Amino acid sequence: MIGGIGDTPQDVCSRAACQEGATWRIDWQNPRIHLGDRWKTWLACDEHVDYLRGFLEARSFPVRVEQFSGALDGSAEVDS
Repeated sequence: MIGGIGDTPQDVCSRAACQEGATWRIDWQNPRIHLGDRWKTWLACDEHVDYLRGFLEARSFPVRVEQFSGALDGSAEVDS
C-alpha cells in the first residue's frame, strides 16, 4: 500500500526502495561534517523507523525521532 500521512512524493519513507508514506521524522547529525545547528532529516514509515534510527545510532550520531505531522518546517534539510 502506498500512502500514509504524507500526500506528496517527498513525504515517503527514506529507506531504500520503500514507497510507504512517512509517519515518523528522524533528525540527525554527523558530528564530523554537520556543525552547530545543522541537522539532516529522514522520514520513515512505521516498518522502517527502528531500522533507520538504529543505523544512525550505531554510528553514534545524535538522533531525534518524533511523529511526522505531514509537514516539514523550514529548518528541515531532507536527505533521502
